Amino acid sequence: MLSMFKSIPTHMDYKGQKLAEQIFQGIILVSAVIGFIYGLTIQQFGWTVYIMLVGFTVSCLLTLPPWPMYRRNPLHWQPAIPETSGENRDKPQENLKKKKHK
Repeated sequence: MLSMFKSIPTHMDYKGQKLAEQIFQGIILVSAVIGFIYGLTIQQFGWTVYIMLVGFTVSCLLTLPPWPMYRRNPLHWQPAIPETSGENRDKPQENLKKKKHK
């Protein structure tokens, strides 16, 4: 059962994050405009709030899970450079000058 949850991808790439942000802001903006106009028309502020909450819920369902459309452009990392020897790592840097604070 635990292995099933570990197999679920939990990441988004950078372009996917940008897309999710644009979708989230668009849905919130559209629901705010619709809610404001509808609430103003029927003179009920409660309906404005309800429409905003529905827009918020829909935007959360569309943008919070890492859907496959947010993982289309994965980063390709360079392979790790193997360490040649420990000599360079253990030697103190003699060229660096220490700055004196006045």
